[in-house]
Amino acid sequence: MRLYSISIIHKGTTKANLLKAAYDLSPFGFFQRSSIQEFMTFTSALIVERTSHGSRASIKEQEYLCHVYVRNDNLSAVVIADAEYPQRVCFTLLEKVLEEFSRQVDSIDWPSGNPETINYKALDIYLSKYQNPREADAMTKVQAELDETKIVLHNTMESLLERGEKLDDLVAKSEHLGLQSKAFYKTARKQNSCCEIM
Repeated sequence: MRLYSISIIHKGTTKANLLKAAYDLSPFGFFQRSSIQEFMTFTSALIVERTSHGSRASIKEQEYLCHVYVRNDNLSAVVIADAEYPQRVCFTLLEKVLEEFSRQVDSIDWPSGNPETINYKALDIYLSKYQNPREADAMTKVQAELDETKIVLHNTMESLLERGEKLDDLVAKSEHLGLQSKAFYKTARKQNSCCEIM
């Protein structure tokens, strides 16, 4: 599971305007990184331009998923992740980033801003923090703990069944030994009775 980029984009009337972005291109070859970054920037802007106001969407491109959230105030964000990354966590991240960005950056700067003029430094931190969705998102962490509990419970049930089968064997054997054990008990009682202190 990996996040590759987070972009904050203003959706203008004719085109989308990149305000800020963060990238993790470490899985790609050094000489490919600049081309991949340009492609991610282009794709993010294109997705925002084609997504209606007040909506969220996930678009599959090869083995990647692009998650977009376009708010009614034209502020938008796009996360590009691999197909394994949980969709719900992506949308939680997008909402959190857009909410924080709108509090820190004045909306007057959105239409004309660019990555050099916008002062918002949290994207790299969010990109790093959300690389592990279990640690970043409480619901995902709880779900992972539940999954682990189900595995432990399943293993416990399997061992109980195995143990249950052994107990059934013992019960079957004890039915066969019932007469012998009664005889043994009677013999042991007789022998022990002579040793009792009066």
